[in-house]
Parts: sequence; C-alpha cells; structure tokens
Amino acid sequence: MIVVTGAAGFIGSVLAVRLLEADYRQVVLVDDFSVEAKRPNHEHLPVTERVDRADFPAWLRANESQVQFIFHLGARTDTTEQDEALLNELNLEYSKEIWRLCVEFGLPLVYASSAATYGDGALGYVDSHDVVADLQPLNPYGRSKNDFDAWALAQERKPYFWAGFKFFNVYGPNEFHKGRMASVVLHTFRQVQATGAMKLFRSHRPDFADGHQTRDFVHVEDVCNVLLHFMHHRIPAHSGLYNLGSGKGRTFLDLATATFRAMSQELNISFIDTPEDIRDTYQYFTEADLTKLRANGFTEPFRTLEDGINDYVKNHLITGETRAPRGASAESA
Repeated sequence: MIVVTGAAGFIGSVLAVRLLEADYRQVVLVDDFSVEAKRPNHEHLPVTERVDRADFPAWLRANESQVQFIFHLGARTDTTEQDEALLNELNLEYSKEIWRLCVEFGLPLVYASSAATYGDGALGYVDSHDVVADLQPLNPYGRSKNDFDAWALAQERKPYFWAGFKFFNVYGPNEFHKGRMASVVLHTFRQVQATGAMKLFRSHRPDFADGHQTRDFVHVEDVCNVLLHFMHHRIPAHSGLYNLGSGKGRTFLDLATATFRAMSQELNISFIDTPEDIRDTYQYFTEADLTKLRANGFTEPFRTLEDGINDYVKNHLITGETRAPRGASAESA
C-alpha cells in the first residue's frame, strides 16, 4: 500500500489521482475527511481505504507490514495562521510521530516542507542542509516547517530513505477549497470572471515595480512528477531536503497576463495596497535552485507558466472539473 496524508487537500489529492492512473492498486488516503469543501477532491477516488488523520498512527502500527511508501503532505498550510500551538501540533509534532514510525518500521518517507522556510531570501534559495539552522522564516507557518526540517536533520535515526520537499508556489486543479491561500491564478480567474478585471498587490518596496514581485510558480502536475520520481528511485544516498519549484521566477504581472489570455479576455489590471496583516512578511522574490534535484536524477522539464496556466484555465477552471483519474483501473478499489 502507498499512503498519502493530506489526501483531501490540493497536492495530496492530485498525487492520489496520479497513483491511481499509474495503476497502483492499493492507495490509502489520510486526512480529516469531515471538511465538506474538500469532498470533491477525493470522494470519487476508488482507493483502498480512507483513514482519519487522528487515527493514522494507530492504523500504521496495525498495517505497517502492508505499507511500501508514505507521502506525508498533510499540514496546516495557512501562511497567515498565528496560532503557533496549532501549527506545532499539526506541522511539527504530528510529523515527528510519522517520522518515528517510519524509522521503527523501515518505511521510506517523503514529506512536504516549504519555500516559506527561506524567509526574505537573504540567505538565498539553495537547499543546503548547512543553512537550515540560520534561516529566518517570516511567519509561524514557515517556522513550523523549518523547525521540522532542522529536527529531521538532527536525528541519529532516520528512515532508510527520506526526502523533504520545499514547495514553492504551487498552482493547478483541486485548490478550489483553499480560500485566501489559493494560487493567484485561481484568484485572477475568479476576479476576471466576475468583474472583467484583476487587482494585484502594489509593491511597497522601491526596488520592485508594481506587479513585478516575483515568485517561482510550479504546476501541481510537475510537483507530482518529482514526488513519483523519488518514490521510484529511493536511493538512500539521495535522502535530504530539496527545492521543488520550476527553477524560474516569474512576476505576478506575467501570471495575470497569462490568465487573461487563457480566458480570451482583454487585459485589465490595476493595483491595490498589500493588506497590512501580511505586508511585513511578504516575500518579494523566490526562485528555486534546482541544482541538487537535477544532480540526483530528476531530468524532466518543468512546464512554462504560460503552458501551465493555459491547461489549468481551459481544462479545469472553465469546465469546473477537479482532477479525476484518466485511465485508472476500477480494480484499484
């Protein structure tokens, strides 16, 4: 069995679909399945079992002999969350428990870290283990992720293969439930659909023009390509932290322009002040250094922002479709 935690969420649900499409016949989903808004992401999937997040450690103890791989993608991902106790419970302590179980039972583990660990980028965006202790995330969410990375690196006992992926700005199908935390692609689509226009955040730094704030945007399908590659090539010497972005920073103006074009709409972009509650912790530039990822065997290209947005808008947002399995065997159930 292959386990995916966070499976009702964005990346986890798309990864589950990809596993089913690859004809993995025993896929186990772990999450809080009581969240109604996430139901369209997973209710149609012919999986082996759904396990409540709180019950998963006990379930794993009872079923470890049947588990081949664990993708731990479940987390509290709200970058505006200020409840550090909640973040420590869900992102730090729960992840420690899963790590210890993987060590105990000899299971390989891939988990979700975040580019939010890099803070303002003063130390760059290189996924070196040497800088983890010095990173200064800008919010409690980023700190919770960096705290787990640091804890994992400090452990004497590690899974025989493990990888923590620092996700950059992921976009694509199955993120409709994320509200304020959804990608700017989805926000642009919804604003343009409702008003014919898009309002981007104004820059509050003199070295960045309005709309030229830059992020590394990566399509969720490309993220899954990387995750599946490391499941297939679980080389112990390649264990460690990895950046997972496209490797190319693009501006929010580029993103909005591509979304208008995918919608066949004329450009109508204006600027508003960045909300004060996130202004001081706003990242103005991110770009994943993929040197380690490439050196350790992942050679597939990442789609361009324009190609990714065109696919997302035309095949999912306009049609209202979630990511469902294509050609997956019904026997997966």
